[in-house]
Amino acid sequence: MSNTLSHLEQVKADSRHLRGTIEAGLNDPVTGAISDDDNKLLKFHGSYQQDDRDIRDERRKQKLEPAYAFMIRARLPGGVVTPAQWLAFDDIANTYAGRGLRITTRQTFQWHGIIKRDLKPTMQAIHHAMATTIAACGDVNRQVVSSVNPYLSSQHRLVQEWTQKLSDHFIPRTRAYHEIWLDGEKITDEPEEEPIYGDTYLPRKFKIGVAIPPTNDIDVFAQDLGLIAIIEDGRLLGFNVAIGGGMGATHGDETTYARLGSLIGFVPPEQLIQVAEGVVTLQRDYGNRVERQHARLKYTIDHRGLDWFKAQLEERIGFALQASRPYRFDLNGDSYGWKEGDDGKWHLGLYIESGRLRDTDGSLLQTGVREIAKVLKGEFRMTCNQNLLVANVDAKDRGKIDTLVEKYGLDGYKRQSGIRRHSIACVALPTCGLAMAESERYAPVLLLKLEALLDKHGLIDAPILLRLSGCPNGCSRPYLAEIALVGRALGRYDLRLGANFTGERLNIPYRENIAEPEILDTLDGLFGAYAKNRRPDEKFGDFLLRSAVIPPPSQKLIPIVLDTVV
Repeated sequence: MSNTLSHLEQVKADSRHLRGTIEAGLNDPVTGAISDDDNKLLKFHGSYQQDDRDIRDERRKQKLEPAYAFMIRARLPGGVVTPAQWLAFDDIANTYAGRGLRITTRQTFQWHGIIKRDLKPTMQAIHHAMATTIAACGDVNRQVVSSVNPYLSSQHRLVQEWTQKLSDHFIPRTRAYHEIWLDGEKITDEPEEEPIYGDTYLPRKFKIGVAIPPTNDIDVFAQDLGLIAIIEDGRLLGFNVAIGGGMGATHGDETTYARLGSLIGFVPPEQLIQVAEGVVTLQRDYGNRVERQHARLKYTIDHRGLDWFKAQLEERIGFALQASRPYRFDLNGDSYGWKEGDDGKWHLGLYIESGRLRDTDGSLLQTGVREIAKVLKGEFRMTCNQNLLVANVDAKDRGKIDTLVEKYGLDGYKRQSGIRRHSIACVALPTCGLAMAESERYAPVLLLKLEALLDKHGLIDAPILLRLSGCPNGCSRPYLAEIALVGRALGRYDLRLGANFTGERLNIPYRENIAEPEILDTLDGLFGAYAKNRRPDEKFGDFLLRSAVIPPPSQKLIPIVLDTVV
């Protein structure tokens, strides 16, 4: 292996703390793009350059450059948004973006289709709404996620406070963001330092998530740093610490893989920030800066050993982690409908297909939520499953919200199948540059066909985790789904099966590079076997494991035998 740093590492080192020549590129009227190197730096500011791949070939024939536009992602710890912010974000979508508002799998908003000349006004509008986009992407700690609905108890509120503290602690200190986007004063003589990240930031992206048992709605073991809140007798004792989770992989490269986080101990709240910084800075110092495909924390841990990493962490923080505390997860997903908190406030869970809120000929979902925001006295919370919580509502205000929910078709959760209510799809085509196949646009088509099969077998209400991904990068966390499709090429996917319903077991490839007919035929047989032979309350992924449709972890895949069940 070469010891030469990757090109991106050199770009970061030369960037003057993420400045590069972004500002000059924004002011270049000749092209709708910015340079490749500046695009790499732009991610640290919360934006990706993209183009419309549906019309790429046609524009090439016309000797036009691609239809460049930008995606912007906000940094909203725990997915909390006030009604005033929602209205501001909605206005941004209508003024600058295409395809409405999109709730991501990390509890935040993405705006798509923003052209270059509108990038700066959009960033400023987000800032005026008391939010930011800095470090929502890039080789830094990104959006910190946490379990939804922190208002069901005082402990949930406290967990949200720690989510905010973690997010604030790991925001880059560079003044580049304020200089480029907010017309901040440029201070050239004063030295600038990144005390946590250093001049080249992290080797790769870093994700932190906080889960509150018994619900693993954030997929805590998919995080680089996963924290499990331990609450006993109404008191937050601290957090179990899991490290090294990650979903990304590369087709055909067995040295890349999805990994579940490993539990290494327990930390009381007052030591949480110190432990988190120790994990982040260890990855900063020892992560792979030569081969980016091996630069995530999971590879640092696997290459050097979990015991080594834990020993280094304890040496760095100056104390030993306590033993992990008992906990239990019952499910992985969101609750729908009204739920009452212990303080008498109410919370309404709404299903949002693929997180996309926009108005179309047959749907006014974006308008509907905007109208709710106008009357809401509580707040919104986005979920890691791309859904929405209308939170902290007084009992007397429920009626007016119910009226709007029904008027604008936001009450679909009352009639939807179990698999639809537990489905996630990444953006994929036409905007994602990594996408090999459709995902978000394919999900509605696939779901109708899967629902027909499930209904045939009497399983229409069975909760089954389904996740679609346009590529193996794993933004929709497909490797933790009971059924996952991971894109290989247009119309072709790997079918992966067998994760469990609580997000504590990875699935495995069952059929590779297959098209829809084989996908449906395979699942039809499996649904039939599940309907006939499942045990009471047995989830689909657990049935596949118990019936030897898939092997136990680390064993070779064996052929399916539908009529033989242990």
